[in-house]
Amino acid sequence: MTDRIKTPLLFAGVALLILLTGVLQSWNSALVILNMGLISAIMALGVNLQWGFAGLFNTGIMGFVALGGLATVLVTAAPVPGVTTGQALAVLGALALGAGVIVAAILMWQHLRRARGLAVTVTLIAGFFLFRAVFDPAVALIEANNPASAGNIGGLGLPALWAWPVGGMLAAGAAWVIGKTALGLRSDYLAIATLGIAEIVIAVLKNEDWLARGVKNMIGLPRPWPVPLEVDLQQDPGFIAQAAGLGLDTTTASTLWVQLIYAVLFAIVLAILFWLVERARHSPWGRLMRAIRDNEVAASAMGKNVTARHLQVFVLGSAIVGIAGAMMTSLDGQLTPGSYQPLRFTFLVWVMVIVGGSGNNWGAVLGGFLIWFLWVQVEPLGNLLMQAITTGMTDSPLKTHLIDSAAHMRLFTMGLLLLLVLRFSPRGLIPEK
Repeated sequence: MTDRIKTPLLFAGVALLILLTGVLQSWNSALVILNMGLISAIMALGVNLQWGFAGLFNTGIMGFVALGGLATVLVTAAPVPGVTTGQALAVLGALALGAGVIVAAILMWQHLRRARGLAVTVTLIAGFFLFRAVFDPAVALIEANNPASAGNIGGLGLPALWAWPVGGMLAAGAAWVIGKTALGLRSDYLAIATLGIAEIVIAVLKNEDWLARGVKNMIGLPRPWPVPLEVDLQQDPGFIAQAAGLGLDTTTASTLWVQLIYAVLFAIVLAILFWLVERARHSPWGRLMRAIRDNEVAASAMGKNVTARHLQVFVLGSAIVGIAGAMMTSLDGQLTPGSYQPLRFTFLVWVMVIVGGSGNNWGAVLGGFLIWFLWVQVEPLGNLLMQAITTGMTDSPLKTHLIDSAAHMRLFTMGLLLLLVLRFSPRGLIPEK
């Protein structure tokens, strides 16, 4: 079967699965799966840019998703009453001071010839105490300000759509810092380093209450334009009349309309990013990246700066993942640092890329939709299967064990699917040409 036939058939099959979800379960469930599928496809595009184009094994995807979510909080959340400009400037000044100390230490190490170890040590120790002297008092005042409902620095109160590119820029900035230190490592060490850095990002979000309330979570984040609130739609006479004309109650109609608007917004972002990444793949830069991926030694011998190109693609892929993270937080309306788990935001995205087809953007998008659909639907379907298997059984430890095991069906299914694809289609469902 040629790609001209195979690719549309695969996408049509995924679309049919989502439509069947709407018919057999509920249209709200189908739209929720569609929206998260769109966001997952964007994450897969970013990872495919790093792995499929350049062969960079990034296991810190979760950290960049979380940074995108943090950007949504800092950009869209309302300013917190009681946090003065001086306190905010003190925190920002302390962070800038800390960054300046690190830069100064790096420059000393690079340019000093004598006693540079001593100079760097003294600079770091003195800078640390100076940083804490400025940072700690300001943070203590911010966290003491109405900690039950605030206790954080607050946001800028800007429109939510602005947070999406800011999330990409924040993730890109972090990726640049990580890449400057870690991209010189071998692939397995790069994976360990990025995984550790992602865990550090999550630990900071959980423990620094002044930033985004830590594990107390940020809720009630504003929605992007033009997504309305369900309660506003339910009080609109025109919308009530339209819902009645469709035979829907107002609550269901308002929920479906909101989810549909989100789907349109996410589809537009996915289409723009997909077009840009496809243009990059077909450009001389894209061909160079694939040449570096296939043989770094040969590319370096031809005079190409392999490390610089790796840094470029690492930053670009992380920025796309950061945009997806900001979109997901806007969709949820809240930031919950405890929900960022490597299984969901690193392993699952890698499965999407591998199953869809590494190096092929169409495959990455297909994998995002397909794997997310299975991730959501396998557990309830597994529960129905176990109920059917144990119908004739009397109450026994075996029956209880089988029914309780349905919760693990999604992990079993992901592993089984990955094994089947690697066995029968090792380059993915839509392989790179």
